[in-house]
Amino acid sequence: MSSAPLTSPLRSASPPRAPWRDWLALSLLMFPVLLVAVDNTALTFALPAIARSLDATGVQLLWIVDAYPLVLAGLLVAMGSLGDRIGRRRLLFIGSTGFAAVSAVTAFAPAAEWLIAGRAGLGFFGAMLMPSTLSLIRNIFPQPNRRRLAVAIWAAGFSGGAALGPIFGGWLVEHLWWGAVLLVAVPIILPLLVLGPALIPESRDPNPGKVDAPSIVLSLLAMVPAVYGIKLLATHGVAPEPLLALAAGLTAGYAFVRRQRALAASSSFTPLLDLSLFANPVFSTAITANVLALFSYNGFILFLAQHLQLLEGQSPSESGLAMVPALVATVVAGLLVVPLVRRVRPGFVVAGGLLLSAAGYAVVALGDHSGGPGLLLAALLVLCLGVGAAETISNDLILGAAPAAKSGAASAISETGYEVGSLLGTAILGSILTASYQRNLQLPAGLAGAPSNATAQAGETLAGASELAQALPAPLAEAVKTAARAAFDSGVHITAAIALALMAGAAVLAGVVLRKVPTAS
Repeated sequence: MSSAPLTSPLRSASPPRAPWRDWLALSLLMFPVLLVAVDNTALTFALPAIARSLDATGVQLLWIVDAYPLVLAGLLVAMGSLGDRIGRRRLLFIGSTGFAAVSAVTAFAPAAEWLIAGRAGLGFFGAMLMPSTLSLIRNIFPQPNRRRLAVAIWAAGFSGGAALGPIFGGWLVEHLWWGAVLLVAVPIILPLLVLGPALIPESRDPNPGKVDAPSIVLSLLAMVPAVYGIKLLATHGVAPEPLLALAAGLTAGYAFVRRQRALAASSSFTPLLDLSLFANPVFSTAITANVLALFSYNGFILFLAQHLQLLEGQSPSESGLAMVPALVATVVAGLLVVPLVRRVRPGFVVAGGLLLSAAGYAVVALGDHSGGPGLLLAALLVLCLGVGAAETISNDLILGAAPAAKSGAASAISETGYEVGSLLGTAILGSILTASYQRNLQLPAGLAGAPSNATAQAGETLAGASELAQALPAPLAEAVKTAARAAFDSGVHITAAIALALMAGAAVLAGVVLRKVPTAS
């Protein structure tokens, strides 16, 4: 079965709508987008307050953060397919209502276990939101040019929410309490629930077929261990536990793919995931570009946040504010490429965006980081311009290459790519950075009187070295800081060089495979 062309009609059976209704519908869809984006980043700044308030252990804090993305990633494909079957708008309203209700209850969690369960519940309902918003955009805006602008606005909302999260979360924790970070979901989601039924049209697959429950279970068994394993690799390095988790996820993933192929040849059930989508080179290459764009962005943010806070002495809020101009650049680039693809082929725009990401890493790989944060922030600006351009057009190509009836599943694949790209950027580049730091760190002599556990932590991470320096007299503290900076910077140079090569290769791939996609009419 071949995928629909980029210009295939999406709502030919629906009566025409006034354009203003479409744009109002899009504005309502931005509320859950902002909610998910803010929730992803704001909670991080509430963790110290949560630890104090709930007396949470380190393991519990880890699960408070991880419970949400693990459940979310595991259910994205299933929820996208469910939306195709029962209606994407219906699934969006169910997810929004559940997300708001669970947020309100979790905001008053009396114990860490309650909060972990609430975060898992938010992941369950959150998996209904993002695929629904993107697939509804696919059907509300059938014309490619209007859809492209709508996707750019959608991506801008996600980037803007991610930028606001640290600032917004920090302000709420400082002026109210940590639960306000969760409770704010209720007023954010109300406009969608009140006005959405009148303005957002329903859409679904006209021939959905029967739901295959084993496929849902296999998708969970594939994604959850894989995501968990990647996160463990990012925090603990290579060890039996993350490798076993990855192996379990890959085994279940293989079984999932085999079942989808068997179901495609059967008339009894419909595959949960239409694997024929990946036979379209436009779709599969756009997914790859999307994953790598997020890979480059999250890997960069990982070491830049450490540099700003641990080497430059900035607070979390200050470092968040320092990154805002670059995140704004992501939004601006995503909007500017919409008219650009009327003159330049989309594949070249995606390739150009990935090349900008490579250029950002080139600045880091070849530059001197000792003169303050200016060089790294400039490199982030260049990288974000590339990510904004590549992500917007790759998302549009993903939606355009999939048949309208499968837009929910296609959107879920795109969102899964976002999660995987984010995790891989943190895990792979973070692991390389950590390994290089540990190999190159040369602590000064004279630490015999320091606690052995503190010295060991300093040898593991830059944060550990920073804590050790705070407990030492001035001359020795400065020597520890200098050694840690040198080791960290050497790791950043190596990591940036590897990321540079990956982004350049991805740019070539996008330019070659997507070069025949025509310019917008």
